[in-house]
Amino acid sequence: MDTLTFRRATTDDVPALLELVTSAYRGEASRQGWTTEADLIDGQRLDADILRADLDRAHSFVILGERGVDLVGCAHIEKDVGDTAYFGMFAVRPIGQSQGDGKRILAEAERQAVSEWRSTAMVMTVISVRDSLIAFYERRGYQRTGVQKPFHFDTRFGVPKRDDLHLEVLEKVLQRT
Repeated sequence: MDTLTFRRATTDDVPALLELVTSAYRGEASRQGWTTEADLIDGQRLDADILRADLDRAHSFVILGERGVDLVGCAHIEKDVGDTAYFGMFAVRPIGQSQGDGKRILAEAERQAVSEWRSTAMVMTVISVRDSLIAFYERRGYQRTGVQKPFHFDTRFGVPKRDDLHLEVLEKVLQRT
């Protein structure tokens, strides 16, 4: 197995990122992995214009995990309030999930948040009914904060199949090296 390498995404990567993120979370292809939201939300998971804005915004970038020329996974991080970084748009190809690539991409995102902004904490939001995903993050040191946010019913991020969805905020204290 080739080594997983990392680089920052450019606007040239937008089509591949849209396909990757959608395949990890939506539609039938997502059912090959354990991160599917297909039973919760229909439609697209990511909007190209929003992705381009994330790539163009200061203190915001997308990390790509690649094995050779193959895009394996990605994560978006951005500087948040104070010494905190925000982690989102985390996706790993469904056929490659449960092989450790997600753990490596998450660790790289944490490393870059510390390196880039000297972040002392990483926060994220997870759909509250995604128990297995929350458990994945908890095994990596993230803790539930008790803060819940409304789920954005915005078709640019999909169409919910249920009306009881909300987001739970998780946080991890990062170690500076």
